[in-house]
Amino acid sequence: MARLLVVHHSPTRSVRALTDAVLAGAGDDALEGVEVVERPALEATADDVLGCDGVVLGTPANFGYMSGALKHFLDSTFLSIGGALGDDGGTGGATGGGDPVSPTVPPAGRGRLPFGLYVHGRYDTEGAVRSVLAITGALPWRRSAEVLAVLGDVGDADLAGAHELGGTIAALAAG
Repeated sequence: MARLLVVHHSPTRSVRALTDAVLAGAGDDALEGVEVVERPALEATADDVLGCDGVVLGTPANFGYMSGALKHFLDSTFLSIGGALGDDGGTGGATGGGDPVSPTVPPAGRGRLPFGLYVHGRYDTEGAVRSVLAITGALPWRRSAEVLAVLGDVGDADLAGAHELGGTIAALAAG
């Protein structure tokens, strides 16, 4: 059975609503053969990532950056999950967000892991999105859906987008 990992930091009602919608989309009855594993960012491990077939990341935008909790997850697992930096300390030529032109080599026997991202901010999400995509660009992942960036109050269209994001990455994880 395929496994989708949802790693998130959901400290507010708005981010929690998006997380719940992502989980609902990933667990939709129309999708078969996918186990959905939810992990708060401070509890997620490299083993969680290595045992999954797709990842969805969720974070609030805090002062123009991803949450400290999601950053901790990425920092503490980076090398164990196949992260690689170039000689200059950059993402090794990756163009960000798991772009297919990234030279990062996936672990033996695995393709590039599909992933998606959702971000909520009150006033801005650009810095948070940029920071996550900079790190994921150095991982053997491929961004497989448009980033869901939500500003202000979360509306029905935002929840529908989160539901679709979860379902899309789950379907790709299932193959």
